[in-house]
Amino acid sequence: MFTGLIQSTGVFHSRNLSGRAGKLRVRTARAFPDLQMGESIAVNGVCLTLEKDLGGNLLEFHVMEESFRRTNLGNLNTGDLVNLERALAVGDRLGGHIVSGHVDGTGTVLSLGKNGDDTELKVAVSPEVREQMVPKGSIAIDGISLTVAALGEDWFTVCIIPTTWRETNLSQCGKGGVLNLETDMLGKYVLNMLRRMNGRRESNVSMNTLYEAGFLE
Repeated sequence: MFTGLIQSTGVFHSRNLSGRAGKLRVRTARAFPDLQMGESIAVNGVCLTLEKDLGGNLLEFHVMEESFRRTNLGNLNTGDLVNLERALAVGDRLGGHIVSGHVDGTGTVLSLGKNGDDTELKVAVSPEVREQMVPKGSIAIDGISLTVAALGEDWFTVCIIPTTWRETNLSQCGKGGVLNLETDMLGKYVLNMLRRMNGRRESNVSMNTLYEAGFLE
């Protein structure tokens, strides 16, 4: 489990795929103390297993083929920045929101613009991911805990404060860029529960339904 508060960025080094799994290497911007092989680290919001510390802050992760295919990890170019967060430890502060590291889908950057000191990011989103979102709800973008500022039929916006812009990979994204998206975990559980209670796989219950009914704020 993660919080969406990025602890460091890293530089994408390389990847390879053999069969249904592969390796991904990232050079971190700073050293992580007390790394344990097998621990979970979120890379651009994707929960990965650390397999090797190759020295010089170069880490190697085990990645399933599906993760390369369903997230932006398969689109990375050498030198691209990635966001890194180690798993939440018992007793740590939950400063962002609960993030599982299981990406729901990707979104495409539609526009970037200034809103005072902040940066407004507009992202196109699929119907499946859009259904799980509500205005002012939480969303993880490339692993960063953010708040949905506005929500359209097939898009949403977030406002990014200068510190987040400076300390994460968002400063390198541009129009057409692909971002990993994970919607709010608690909302998804409630949505799934209500659908099951309704007795059929698909229903008229959506995240907007929950928002309007007062289940979400």
